[in-house]
Amino acid sequence: MKILVQESLSNKEIEAAFRLWNNEYPEKLKFDAIEDFNGYLNNLDAKMHFLLINEQEGIVGWSATFFRDNARWFAIILDSNIHGMGYGTSMLDEIKKRENQLTGWVIDKDDVLRADGFRYKSPLQFYIKNGFNVLPECRMESEKISAVKITWQLAGEFELI
Repeated sequence: MKILVQESLSNKEIEAAFRLWNNEYPEKLKFDAIEDFNGYLNNLDAKMHFLLINEQEGIVGWSATFFRDNARWFAIILDSNIHGMGYGTSMLDEIKKRENQLTGWVIDKDDVLRADGFRYKSPLQFYIKNGFNVLPECRMESEKISAVKITWQLAGEFELI
């Protein structure tokens, strides 16, 4: 497996990220059309994409970092067939080489369904294992998502107040 890092995506790469999003995230977060997903991507500021490429040159993971609310945010999705093999940690490590801080929302419950009818497995413990802090007082609750905010900060970096 290899990780490609780039500022933009080709149409083929957008289609692969769209498929990963709709296949792996909870059904309520599904995009109805690729144009909607592309609109989401186009609204992200200062983005960087990370693509996990398998031996057959297929995209089996996608991540993006972007600027929002005076912070560097991220999203990451891996094909569930490769969960638990260390590839998610490899992608996070690649992202951490380029960032001093990361912020994200993580679904912290396992009671939501994916589009295929299988349960979505919360990645919260994965992020904790990879050095993220959970901010339990910061939650996002809506019809589509129930999530907790997580943050990571490079050791030795201190936020200025």
